[in-house]
Amino acid sequence: MRMVIAAVGRLRQGPEAKLIADYLDRHAKAGRALGLPPVTLAEVEDKRGGGMVAEAALLARAIPQGAALVVLDERGQMLSSPEFAARIAGWRDQARDVAFVIGGADGIDPGLRDGADLAISFGRMVWPHMLVRVMLAEQIYRATTILAGNPYHRE
Repeated sequence: MRMVIAAVGRLRQGPEAKLIADYLDRHAKAGRALGLPPVTLAEVEDKRGGGMVAEAALLARAIPQGAALVVLDERGQMLSSPEFAARIAGWRDQARDVAFVIGGADGIDPGLRDGADLAISFGRMVWPHMLVRVMLAEQIYRATTILAGNPYHRE
């Protein structure tokens, strides 16, 4: 199993990068005993100005073949943290790779979004894609602690 966050844009050094690194490091340490791999971050950037279609092509190249495709989109399902953890456990138990895709400022091209296995939302509001990375990294770590029975997550 591989876990990938594929995102449009390059994350510069700053508080968001530190938070993402911290949560993904915590996940890597806690997930090892659960059979969860470290998360790889794949950043893509369309330097030619091709818009969402070009971004989708770059994102598609970063997604492992056959991976469960999870797009982050404001129209997606709002899962609880335990529901999200159960999805991750299911992919782990199937030995299936999973790719979480975060689009750019204009979102994710419908051609890629419509082929997703799951679309999730962090609420009906639109979030800056750099903050979505932080929130996703935290939720991956939280899912890991839920699966481990760690008290980090409280009901």
